Amino acid sequence: MRRVFNYRKVPYAEIRAFSVHILTASGSFFAFLGVVAASESRFVDMWWWLGLALFIDGIDGPIARKVRVREVLPNWSGDMLDNIIDYVTYVLLPAFALYKSGMIGEPWSFVAAGMIVVSSAIYYADMGMKTDEYFFSGFPVVWNMLIFTLFVIQPSAVTAMIIVAISVFLTFLPINFLHPVRVKRLRPLNLGIFFVWCALSGYALLLHFDSPPWLVWGVVITGLYLYVIGGVLQMFPKLGAPK
Repeated sequence: MRRVFNYRKVPYAEIRAFSVHILTASGSFFAFLGVVAASESRFVDMWWWLGLALFIDGIDGPIARKVRVREVLPNWSGDMLDNIIDYVTYVLLPAFALYKSGMIGEPWSFVAAGMIVVSSAIYYADMGMKTDEYFFSGFPVVWNMLIFTLFVIQPSAVTAMIIVAISVFLTFLPINFLHPVRVKRLRPLNLGIFFVWCALSGYALLLHFDSPPWLVWGVVITGLYLYVIGGVLQMFPKLGAPK
């Protein structure tokens, strides 16, 4: 006899928890829209889609912890789902945009994109990618932020290649990089600067990357802070620690 699914027997907590997984998975759809835009060289549209994916990635974790997704749905791995989508939105699509834009010229844009996707795949296999304080150990493959910054500052091909190569190298070094939401030390300052970077970046998108110098410098300075502050806090473990 055919079994009929009775939705009324599904506990509310499970529905609520699974809704968080759906929220996380929606990032894959925005990534798909980004692929379509990048393939047509509509990079401004692509970055808007990735911005939405970044927003979802920023809110789904706190929501998941609040509704205890891991306890309610132990057979569904939110971490695995998150890593899959992060690899596409943080790594694969930004690397494709770097290649498609020809920012570093031929054939180096292709080489740089290859370095990014391979090193990032290895990084995701590292079970110790996060420290006890929730710093990332090694450059945390946030290529969406780094390559977006390159689109804003429009550096020379040599400068862009050097930045990419250094970041790939730092992926494999035990240097701390900031998670602006989960790291407690200097959290208000870190979050504030992160939101300033997001606001400036959004304005650069509205200008279609035809940014005035003050905007370029604003993106560079806030981005550089986010890039190095994890290493600074690693060098000075008492900095920002609760008294």
